[in-house]
Amino acid sequence: MKVRYDLHIHTALSPCGDDDMTPFNVANMAKLNGLDVIAVTDHNSCSNCEAVMKAGAEIGLTVIAGMELETSEEVHVVMLFPSIEKAKACESEVRAKMMPVKNRPEVFGNQLIMSETDEVVAEEELLLVTATGIGVYEVQSLAKKYDGVAFPAHIDRPSHGILEILGGLHADMGFKAVEISSSATDEFVREWLDKGYVVVRNSDAHYLHMIASDENEVGNFLELESVSAQGVLNELGKL
Repeated sequence: MKVRYDLHIHTALSPCGDDDMTPFNVANMAKLNGLDVIAVTDHNSCSNCEAVMKAGAEIGLTVIAGMELETSEEVHVVMLFPSIEKAKACESEVRAKMMPVKNRPEVFGNQLIMSETDEVVAEEELLLVTATGIGVYEVQSLAKKYDGVAFPAHIDRPSHGILEILGGLHADMGFKAVEISSSATDEFVREWLDKGYVVVRNSDAHYLHMIASDENEVGNFLELESVSAQGVLNELGKL
C-alpha cells in the first residue's frame, strides 16, 4: 500500500518550534496536506507525542511516537517507536543522559507540553536542544531495545548532519535508513539508494507551512504492508 508520509515534525515542545505547532494544528495540517502517516520528533523528548496521536486518531491520521536525539557528537538522529509506551521508556534513558541545563525561554524559546485540545498542561524546564551522552554508535541498539528504529537526520545538511560531523556512515552504526532534506539532489538520493539504504525525505518542520505538502514538494511515498507505526518501522528497518 502506497502512503504519503512526513516522519520528522516538531511541535511547540521543541524550543526552536513555533508555538503554533500545537497537537491539533500539526495533525490537521498534515491531514489537509494529504499525508497518511506522520511522526512527532521533538528534540530529545516525546512528551507531546501522545497528544498528537490522539488528535490524529480523531481524523484518521496515523501518528508515530518518536524524537530527534542529539548524540554526544552533536549528530541528529530520528528515533521512531511502535507505541507511546515504548517511546516514553526510551525517553527515560535519554533524559538520564542529558545535561542538567535549564531552558531560558527568552533565549531559546518556549517548551510547551500540551493536550490533544491544545491546552498547555506544563512547560519543560530542562533545555532540550543539547547533546546527550549517547554516542552515534549506540543509538540504533538503544532504539532496538524498545522495538524502534533510528536513522540519521538530514544527512545532506551541514548543521548536525552525520556526514559533515563524522565524515560518513559505517555499517557498524547499524543504520538501515537515512533521511535527506527537500533540497537534496536526485544524484545524492541515488548514491544512497545504491549503497543499500532506505532513503526518506522529511520536512523537519518547525512551522506549520513546512509540513510536507504538494506545494513544498517535501513529501514522499512509502510502500507499506500496513498503514501503522509497525508498518513504517518494518520498512525502515529492513535489510
